[in-house]
Amino acid sequence: MSNLAASPYINFQGRAREAMEFYQTALGGTLELSTFTEEGAPKEAGPDDAIMHSVLAVDGLIIMGSDGMPAYPPTVGDNIAIALSGSDHELLSKAFDLLSEGGTVKQALKTESWGDSFGYFVDKFGINWMVNINKTEN
Repeated sequence: MSNLAASPYINFQGRAREAMEFYQTALGGTLELSTFTEEGAPKEAGPDDAIMHSVLAVDGLIIMGSDGMPAYPPTVGDNIAIALSGSDHELLSKAFDLLSEGGTVKQALKTESWGDSFGYFVDKFGINWMVNINKTEN
């Protein structure tokens, strides 16, 4: 079993901390805010750090977000993606290949600094997808 999950992932264009803290105030739950070290590894975000990744977890609801990537500035309506994640490498690699067919791959699946395989694309219907395959511990 891969614990397959899909969640909204929102590019807040530099306002991730403000937005995610607002959602936490309204919904409750636990909020994790991460940034990058100078070496590119993830770490807990301090009060003045840009947000590389955030997760608000509330009773099974997961909302994820980021300050975004300057190389890929979103346009209105293009600032949200479906984040697909799990640990079944074969299933998620196949899903990445099939879902991206006819679309535009923005980043091919590759191992990232946090140890997981990650890639993202826009499908042929204009929907943004992010695929994260969790590193399995041996």
